[in-house]
Amino acid sequence: MPESAHLNTLAELPAPLIIPRDRHPISRKDIDLEALKVMYRLRDAGFAAYLVGGGVRDLYLGKTPKDFDISTDARPGQIRKIFRNSRVIGKRFRLVQVFFPGNKIVEVSTLRCLSEYDLEGSEEVLPPNNTFGTVAEDSLRRDLTINSLFYDIANFTVIDHVGGVEDLDRGIIRVIGNPGRRIRRDPVRIMRAVRHAARIGFTIESETWRAIKNHLDYLQQCPESRIRDELFKDLKSGASAGWARLALDCGLFNVLFPFYSAEVLAEAKTELFANLEVADRFQAEGAGLPEHILLALLLLPWAKTELNLLEAPEKGAAGANFARETRTKLDHLLLKLNITRAQKEGIAALLVNLPVFSRYGGKEAWPQWLTRKSYFPEGLLFFEICREAAGGEPAKIPISPPSPPVVVPRSGGRRRSGRRRSGRAPALVNQGGGIFGLRKHDH
Repeated sequence: MPESAHLNTLAELPAPLIIPRDRHPISRKDIDLEALKVMYRLRDAGFAAYLVGGGVRDLYLGKTPKDFDISTDARPGQIRKIFRNSRVIGKRFRLVQVFFPGNKIVEVSTLRCLSEYDLEGSEEVLPPNNTFGTVAEDSLRRDLTINSLFYDIANFTVIDHVGGVEDLDRGIIRVIGNPGRRIRRDPVRIMRAVRHAARIGFTIESETWRAIKNHLDYLQQCPESRIRDELFKDLKSGASAGWARLALDCGLFNVLFPFYSAEVLAEAKTELFANLEVADRFQAEGAGLPEHILLALLLLPWAKTELNLLEAPEKGAAGANFARETRTKLDHLLLKLNITRAQKEGIAALLVNLPVFSRYGGKEAWPQWLTRKSYFPEGLLFFEICREAAGGEPAKIPISPPSPPVVVPRSGGRRRSGRRRSGRAPALVNQGGGIFGLRKHDH
């Protein structure tokens, strides 16, 4: 942005609301000790230091923040000189990670300029840049008003340029600036607004809500990896059931999962919400579920309706064919979400083996042949979660969390001779040469 335009925009910035220590609930005793050390070191070196974003939001609401991010007017190179136990990461926006014992990391960013917020500039997404700015500029370029507050360690004040404190007090989710324009610049803001509304139980402001509904198609322009990463944040938020309700209301769910037809959703919504509510219970109890289990819970109502899953054959050629067809369909359905091969294998294994667990689940003991299967622990957990969602007894939280699925490549050795032993269920766990690109084909 030309210097003159930059100065003209700065002249239009509103004066901030400065809230003194005795008029806000944030206390240093609630801030992570290492984050405090970083801010004090920056302050003592002559730089400004602020706790920013979600950390300020959560502390203001009386919650424990997941992360304590810091912004400063020091440049990345200057931060590195202050903290020898650090490294610079990132391309578009360089961050400095400061390392502490126990693999703990505190991220420090330099205040960024206003170019992304420029009201008169192009609506194209900006190219990579590392231009630096002020608190006001950095605040205005963020997504939501409630995530744009700064806590100044020098005088313990809260700095608010965008009305974030008022929105926190009123329980409002609001995109900063013109919602339609900001979403066109970065459509992923749709997903962030919906997630935060579900996570803290806030209402999305009417203009922001209209912009979300009117710009859903713009999500198709985003890299698949970004959509996938935001989706997993939604499912791991501890409020995935509330997220699903909001996503259905605004149409976001249909964009992410277009294979869920209106007819299927009409029958599946209750079960879908119930599945995610159990996942939220696990998250609340500190036992978050792996990504492939979360996706399997989300896909299960669809699979029951579209694949007649619970009536699927369990044995012989019919069972093997059903398993193969299910994997092929999942590969197609999940293609745009950029899910890994291992995750697809894990999802398929959970779904196609569920009928086996349902068949034996009401008996006093599991058959030995099933307990010896490699997929038994995870399949049992999935079955218990589904049973709880259907109104049964609560699923037991495992002592150690399930590991992400691993794809084992096909061995290059000789094929074993002898007759193949017939299985009782279509075990799809870690089998080489599978459907999801594990075997290379010539085209």
